[in-house]
Amino acid sequence: MTIRAVFFDFGGVIMRTEFQAPRQYLAERFRMDYDDIDKAVFGSESARRASLGEISEEAHWLEVLKRLRQPASELESFKAEFFGGDIIDRTLLDYICSLRGNVHTGLISNAWSGLREFMAKEQAIDAFDTIVISAEVGEIKPSAKIYDVALKQAKVRASEAVFVDDMPANIEGSEKAGMKGILFRDLQQTLEQLNRLIKK
Repeated sequence: MTIRAVFFDFGGVIMRTEFQAPRQYLAERFRMDYDDIDKAVFGSESARRASLGEISEEAHWLEVLKRLRQPASELESFKAEFFGGDIIDRTLLDYICSLRGNVHTGLISNAWSGLREFMAKEQAIDAFDTIVISAEVGEIKPSAKIYDVALKQAKVRASEAVFVDDMPANIEGSEKAGMKGILFRDLQQTLEQLNRLIKK
C-alpha cells in the first residue's frame, strides 16, 4: 500500500528536552526531584483535563502554581525555567516541509489549548497540512478516536498512513487503528525508517 500521509507527535519528537539542567534547577528550588516536577506539570489531574480541553492551559498552569504555593505573578518565569532546556528540531521540521506535496503531513498531539498559538509563534505550524490537538478534539492518544479524526482530516485510509511518536503506548494505539507506527528514538533512525516506507 502506498503511503499517502505521515503524522508526527509534537512533544518528545518535534520539540524535545535536550538539556535537563533548567528543569533540574527548578526542581531543586522546590526541593523536588526532576521526575516530581515533571509529573506536577504533565502528570496531574489538571494536566489531563487540559489535554482533553476541559480546562484552559492557563487554568492548568495556575493549578500547578497553587500546588507549589506560588503566586500567579510567577507564571511566566516558572514556564520559562521549566521549558528552558526544550528545543524545537528544525532539521526535522525542514524534512517534514520537504514531504509536502508528495504526502500529506499531519500532527497528532496530546497537548493543551495553547499549542497551536505556540507553533505559529515558533514558525512550526506551516510544516503541516492538518493539525489534531487533543484539547481541541476532546480525545487523547492512545484512544482510537484521535487517530480517526486525523485520518478523516487527511482523507486517507489508516493503511496509507504512518505515525511517529516517542511513546510506545501511542504507537500501539496507532497500529491498532491500522496505521504503521515508528517509535522515535533519534532523528537519523526515524528519517531512515520514514524514507524506506515512503521511498523518498
